[in-house]
Amino acid sequence: MSTRRAGSREWIGLAVLVLPTLLISIDTTVLTLAVPSLSEDLRPSGTQLLWINDIYGFLIAGFLITMGNLGDRYGRRKVLLIGAAAFAGASLLAAFAPSAELLIVARALLGVAGATLMPSTMSLIRNMFHDPVQRTTAISVWMAGFTGGLVVGPLVGGLLLEHFSWGAVFLLNVPVMVILLVLGPLLLPEYRTAASGPVDLASVALSVSAVLLVIYGVKEIAAYGPSVVALLVLAAGVVLGVVFVRRQRGLADPLLDMRLFSVPRFRAALGVLTLVILIGPVVGLLSGQYLQLVVGLSPFQAGLVTLAPAAAMLVGFALAPMLAKRWNAGLLSAGGLLVAALGLSLIGFVGGSGRDLWLILAGQTLFFLGASPLMVLGIDMVVGAAPPERSGSAAALSETVQEFGGALGLAVFGTVATAVYRMGFAVPEGVSGQVAAAAHDTLGGAVAAAASLPGEAGAALAAAAKAAFAGGVRVSIVAAALVVVAAAVLAAVALRRAAGEEKEEVRESAKESVA
Repeated sequence: MSTRRAGSREWIGLAVLVLPTLLISIDTTVLTLAVPSLSEDLRPSGTQLLWINDIYGFLIAGFLITMGNLGDRYGRRKVLLIGAAAFAGASLLAAFAPSAELLIVARALLGVAGATLMPSTMSLIRNMFHDPVQRTTAISVWMAGFTGGLVVGPLVGGLLLEHFSWGAVFLLNVPVMVILLVLGPLLLPEYRTAASGPVDLASVALSVSAVLLVIYGVKEIAAYGPSVVALLVLAAGVVLGVVFVRRQRGLADPLLDMRLFSVPRFRAALGVLTLVILIGPVVGLLSGQYLQLVVGLSPFQAGLVTLAPAAAMLVGFALAPMLAKRWNAGLLSAGGLLVAALGLSLIGFVGGSGRDLWLILAGQTLFFLGASPLMVLGIDMVVGAAPPERSGSAAALSETVQEFGGALGLAVFGTVATAVYRMGFAVPEGVSGQVAAAAHDTLGGAVAAAASLPGEAGAALAAAAKAAFAGGVRVSIVAAALVVVAAAVLAAVALRRAAGEEKEEVRESAKESVA
């Protein structure tokens, strides 16, 4: 059977699919800029402010698997458009929320609606682009849209907040969703599973509960260290996850088809992606803190520094499909990951002074440039390995793994950096116990404490804290580099073999077409 190539209709449809992807990535960054003005207007408590920030991401992660399955059952375009309409309505509610409580509700609704958008767009790409080369290119465009949103989000948000109230950052969503609702039915085809039974509500409850509990537990450990409550929440999530998996294996029509893991290239690509996704968020977090608190850049200047790594990632996304035509995807990914490990090793040379700016800039740029081919080719293999009728579930699983990986990486490597900082922090003589305790907790606390001390005492405290933080960054980043090297080895072995099998399947399909 011949592989049908996509035409102009599919490529124009891809441009429509990039819209919700761009919007979701903008929405994850733009709220941080609005926090000061909405705090002044709504007067949220500290706990309410945390939920305003976090509940959106929690519920996106929790509902991804469910929404991906609903798209497979009832139609990817239908679920995408329903989600777009809900996203627009929740954005209006958030923009004009008169209280912190209602804003939390609106952000929760945005999270549930957002969970419909990502797997729907990816599964539609899987069904619109059957040719492997075209599909890889389409995924690189999709990834570029998501990354572009992360870059322009702060710029767009800052521009809006200079002229309008904080609600404007939510109103930005509405016209984009309206465009999707108008053009979607005209340009996007509908795909759904031919026959399926009713949704297993027990599986929905188990999957949502397991994901929410695990991510919440991991984030609490990353932010405040391992506590009894956080560990119990994490353990409860893991237990529910095990129960969910066992239930899926016994269902004739499961929410998540566990047979996907029996496909070698699906399993290999998901494994390598998971290892690399552990690293990205912690590189951004530690580098951002370092640039502001050690190098001394303002938040805006630190944001400008991130433009170079983002541009490098976009270049990597664009080059990946072209290079994949000449090189095995596994070997290409492995080579890129070795470049990424080299970038991390540069960051590992920081010494706690303002001269480290170029090490951070070069290290981040090489890391994101090197990791970008894997992100395109790995996601392509994950989605392409699934049968078309399960593409929504495969896309949702890929997105869920990214949410888990990012949270887990922050918890593990962030905890390592904090532990090394605290062990290596030597309090200078003459600093009182209360000030020393505040400085010993975090670098931010140390810099604030140093500012309150006179002359040489403050300078000595700040220097000691910066040196200790640099030590924590070095240990954490070197450990991260070793993980990336392990991912490169896995890509060179398992992913190379899996990519070779996929090319052989395409070659056999072409022979059958000619015959």
